[in-house]
Order: sequence, then structure tokens, then C-alpha cells
Amino acid sequence: MKKLIVLLVVVGVAAVGGTFALRPDALCQPVTKKKAVAVVPGSVTVVAEYSPQLLAEVGGRLLSSELDPGRSFKKGDVLAQIDPADLQLEIERIEIDTAAAKKRIAVGSQIELELKSAEEVLAEHETRGKSGNYPEAELIKERRSVKAIEQRISLEKIANDLLIATYENTLAQKKRELAKMTILAPFDGVVAEDLTTPGQLIGNHTPIAQLIATKRTIEAKISEENFAGIKVGQPVTVRFLVYDPRLFTGTVSKILPTADPTTQRYAVHIKVDIEPEKLVPGLTGEVSILTGEHENALNIPRRALRGSHVFVVNDNRVSFRKIETGFTSLNEVEVLSGLNEGDLVVVDQLDKFRDGDRVKVVVEGGTKL
Repeated sequence: MKKLIVLLVVVGVAAVGGTFALRPDALCQPVTKKKAVAVVPGSVTVVAEYSPQLLAEVGGRLLSSELDPGRSFKKGDVLAQIDPADLQLEIERIEIDTAAAKKRIAVGSQIELELKSAEEVLAEHETRGKSGNYPEAELIKERRSVKAIEQRISLEKIANDLLIATYENTLAQKKRELAKMTILAPFDGVVAEDLTTPGQLIGNHTPIAQLIATKRTIEAKISEENFAGIKVGQPVTVRFLVYDPRLFTGTVSKILPTADPTTQRYAVHIKVDIEPEKLVPGLTGEVSILTGEHENALNIPRRALRGSHVFVVNDNRVSFRKIETGFTSLNEVEVLSGLNEGDLVVVDQLDKFRDGDRVKVVVEGGTKL
């Protein structure tokens, strides 16, 4: 009899052990208290701040060029020179004409001599007229004649002033045109493409090169539903695919108010702490923008969520529990209600569990319970 009882106990223990062994493993993590953060994800692309064509503002024959593709330059560097010889000759002619006109005006006017003679005659006749020896009617005519000569002098002076001003204005225009024949770099950058050939005859406003600015813009694309909470100055973390897994920090520097009509994604410019030479145009990556944070908040892994529910394991039994969430980051979710610190939530293979299932608890990074 005793042997039978022992045998039944052994069989029962084995059955229980077998049942336990058949339970699925539930990979779990405990609910923890720490800082909860709200993070907005997005994609980033590095673009040159501007990439314009370099235009020759004036025409002429290309005398020399420093437009080698790949060549770096600083603002104000000479990039090309148009032959100035013809224009220099024209400037020299205008300078000679201006000097001659000024000398002629300095000599004096013939009309001024005429006026002086007329004034002397009028003065003599005025004296005679006071004594009654010269007709008043003749005096009136001579006074009008002097007035007419004075007007001619005034008009001549206006004409001379206009002539000198025209010469000087034309000279200034030609000198400005001469300055434009030396084509200077408008910003720091690199020559992307040379559009000229040696000795080429260039017309006004002809493109001669494609330039790329050294200054870069890092543009982040943000989805419409995440855009509202973004503000200038918010911290960001950027991962460029080519430099993965290294992370770079920075801040939001500009928010553009319109969305791409095709993708409905908004553009945000960010400033990143990275060596400028690493920012090659076309570089892509991912960005996380920190839009808010709560201290001492309950957190669970984001992968534990199944909609608005989680699987909670208590005494090796699964319960499907509804929770209220707060801030969401890339990997974690803030829990506002429905869980307590230390609760175990399932974080893997959620689709294989049902409410009420018996499981073996495996704490991630730990042991089976």
C-alpha cells in the first residue's frame, strides 16, 4: 500500500512538473520609475545652403579662369577674368574728354565777355539818361538785352554742368563694368562644374560655373501629426547613416511653416555639433527631437504595447490590461495609469499570448521565475 501511495505522489509531481515545463516562456521587463521623454522622430538630409550658377554680368572674351571642378574658394577670391582691354581704352577716352571739358569751362565763356561789354554800355547810357541826354526807350531796350545775355550765361552754365555730370556718370558706369570683368567668389564654397572653355566669348549674364556653398543646412522632415509640438531651441539627437552608430547632438534652429504638398511632411532646420567637413550634401539619417519630459514617471518598453493594452504577468499567469500612456520616445512609453512600479510586462512575441495563459516568466537579462 505504501508503495502505491509513493508511486501516485511521484506520478503527480511528474505530471505537475511536465505541465509547468510545457508552459511558454514570457520575456518580461519590470515597470520602472525614471524620466519620461516625448520624442518626435524624423528623417534628415544635408543640403548645401545654396548652389547657384555663377553668372558673368558683362560680356567679353574669357581671359583666365580658376573654375576647376572641386576647387575650394573663399568669398572675394578671383574666379575668372574677362579681357578688359577695349573697356580700358574707352574709359581712357572718357577721362580725356572730361578733362578737356573742364579746362574749356575754366577758360571762361565768350558770353560773359559780351555781358561785360553790354553792362558797360548800359551804365554809360544810364548816366546820360539821368541828365536827359539819352532816350528812356533806348535804355529799356538795353536793359532787356543785358537781361537776355545773363539768361544765356545761366543756360550755358547748366549745359556745362550737365556735360561734366554726364561724363562723370558714364565714367563711373564704365569703371563699374570694368570691375565686373573680374569675377569674384560671392561666398565660401566649391566649384561643382565649369561651364566655360578657354578664350570663350561670353555674353551678358551667361552662366560660367555651378558653385556649391560651404555652408550646410541640415533639414529634418517631420510628419504632420508630430509637427505641432516642435519649437526652436529644442534638443535633438541625430544619427547619420554613414557615421552609424555615432550620435550627434544639436538643437532646432528654424521651423518652416508649410508642408510638402506631396508627402504632407514639414521641414525643420537643425543645428548639429559636428565637424563641418563631415556634412557632405546628400548625406541622410534620422533625428529625434525632444519635445517634453516628466521626472520620476513610470516607464515600460515601447515594444510591450499592443494598442492601448499590455500583457502583465502575475503569479505566472498573463492578464491583458488596458493602460493610459503619456510621453512616447523611440524605445519607451510613459504609463499614466493601469500599472504599478515593479509589475512585469511581456515585451516579446505578444501575438502568442492570451488573457489567462499560464507562463514561465523570463526577466530580460535575467533568469526564469
